[in-house]
This record gives sequence, structure tokens and C-alpha cells, in this order.
Amino acid sequence: MPLYIYLIALVPFLLGGVKLLLLHITFKNSAYKIASGNSFLKTVFDKGNYGKFLTFNYLEKLGADNKLMTNLYIPREDGSTTEIDLIMLSHTGIYVFESKNYSGWIFGDEKNKNWTQTLENKQKNRFFNPIWQNKAHITALKSAIGMENDSLYKSYIIFSERCTLKKINVVSPNIKVIKRNQLNNAIRTDIWNSPKLLTTEEIDQLYSSLQKYAHADAKAKKAHIDNIKNRRNRRSKDG
Repeated sequence: MPLYIYLIALVPFLLGGVKLLLLHITFKNSAYKIASGNSFLKTVFDKGNYGKFLTFNYLEKLGADNKLMTNLYIPREDGSTTEIDLIMLSHTGIYVFESKNYSGWIFGDEKNKNWTQTLENKQKNRFFNPIWQNKAHITALKSAIGMENDSLYKSYIIFSERCTLKKINVVSPNIKVIKRNQLNNAIRTDIWNSPKLLTTEEIDQLYSSLQKYAHADAKAKKAHIDNIKNRRNRRSKDG
């Protein structure tokens, strides 16, 4: 077999290696590892973690005035926990992000319990309304930090660039459902048009007080996952 055939066959592996190398450089230059406690391999080879990392990396570009946190396990009233994917503490408020690293067509309405993902092979998957999911995160966060003012909180649902937001209906002003590559423009516009609600000292205090909910141990994570499974089972029974 001619040598060029072997070389052509190697191209995908070489490109994959270059992509992985560039990702590793980006990872090393990011604060995500410190914030999440996840290694490079645990980040890039886990779909959920990878989506959070990409979103975190976008948010880092906004500047040092904002403080970022990820994978926070916030206590709920029933004794369980809720996991917040990302939080950005800013002078203009508390930005709470739910990351959905999905492909396909996405259909959803703010008022509907379930949304739909349609893949290229026409397979349809239902998933729980991420706006409701993030609302529960914010409710738990309010209780944990003792700041109940609704105007402080901004809910962002972030989908992958690989998907198409086909039909999304959102009416609440402090909720945005966007793709990751739209994030920086949306956040900058939001910050520009919002009043300053938190001082630097308040941001630092919030960041410090939330640290206890970061870097959950394996036991806490397992309990959290078990609770999620139980809630999903209840939702499926309820229709």
C-alpha cells in the first residue's frame, strides 16, 4: 500500500491530537481546575464537565471584576442538595447558569414541564424544563445566602453550539436561553444595561461564604445523584 494512504489514515489522529493539545493549554490557563477540582481528563472526557468548562472559559474572558464558581452543592429545605453548574458574582447581580451540552433540535416553553430534543435520526428525548431546574437552584441559593431580592438573580440556560434552538418560548425578563457562543455578547449587554447591586466587598463576602458548598466529597455527590434518580422516578410516575 502506498505511503500516502497511511499518511491520509493518520490525519484524523493527528488532528485529534492537536485539538487535545490546544484544549490542554486552554485548561492549564483557566481557573476551572481550581474552581471545580476536576482533572483535565475528567473534564474533557465527561460530556457534562466539558460543557461546564467551555462555559466557564467564556465567562473568564469577561474580566477579573467577576468571581466564578462551579459545581456548588447547595442544601435544599428537604435535606437534599441541588447542584448549581456555574455562578458568576458580579456588581450587577448573581448570574446562575445551567449548562446543557446537547446536540440536535431543542424545543421548549418556559411554562411546560418537559422540553424536547430531536436528533438527526429523528429520535426524540424529553428532558425536564431547565428553566424550572435553574429556578430551583436559585431558590436554594437564596435560602443559603439569605438574599431574597429577586432582582439580584439572573438565570441563564446555556446550550451547546452543536444544537439548534428551534422553538424556545421565554417571557420572563431575567431568564435567557442561549447557545454558548452567544454567551459573552448576552452577558456584556446584560451587565451594561443593569444597575450595580453589589459592592466589591459584598461580592468577596458572598464568594467566601459559598466556598463551603464547593468541592463536595464522593459521599455527598453519591447522595445527590441518588436524590436526582428518585425525583426522576417520581416525575415519570406523575407523567
